[in-house]
Parts: sequence; structure tokens; C-alpha cells
Amino acid sequence: MATEGVEGMVVETHNWGRAARFFQSLGFTLEFETDHGSGLLRAGDGPYVFLREVPADEVPRIQPVLTVADADAFRLDPAVEVVTPFEETHYGTREMTVRDPDGRTWSLQAPTRG
Repeated sequence: MATEGVEGMVVETHNWGRAARFFQSLGFTLEFETDHGSGLLRAGDGPYVFLREVPADEVPRIQPVLTVADADAFRLDPAVEVVTPFEETHYGTREMTVRDPDGRTWSLQAPTRG
């Protein structure tokens, strides 16, 4: 089973408000904001951008998120480095992290069991 493509991007920032306004000025609409410096924006039917504020001493990253229909049926080529296997998240998905040949991490997200 393969991924279903790009679902979204997790974009870390040092300033949630400025970053949210930046994306809104590019045509994104805020779908929801958390109470801890993060939130989800979307432009039309395209992939989402989830903004997450990080402390000033952390380097902000961008992590692509790919969709997986069924984590239990998903099989990776042995050449793919798994950083973390599928685990339940606090935001209602199962998530796996893999590393590409250039060292970037990618999030694979599937629905929870049930």
C-alpha cells in the first residue's frame, strides 16, 4: 500500500501571530487556533498548513505530512528509514516519521483504529 499524497505541512515559527497573518495574506483561512500558539490554515481544498510556535532557541522546521489510509496495512520498502513507528497522537491520528535520503523527516498520518 502506498501513501495517498501530501495532506499538509507542519510549519514551525517563532511568532505564531505574524506567521498566521503571513499565510492569511497569501489566501489561507484560519480553520482553528489552539490555546498554545498553534493552529491550522487552509487555502481552498488544498493541503493544510499547521503552524506551531517553537521557542526562540529552536530552529523552525517544515515537515511534510503524507496521508496513509490504513496504518495496519501500510508496508514500507526496507530501504526507508523509520524514525518512529505508527503511534497514537493527542490530535486524533496515528503517526509515523520517516527520514528521506537527504536527512529530512516526513510525517505519515493515518486514521486511528476504530
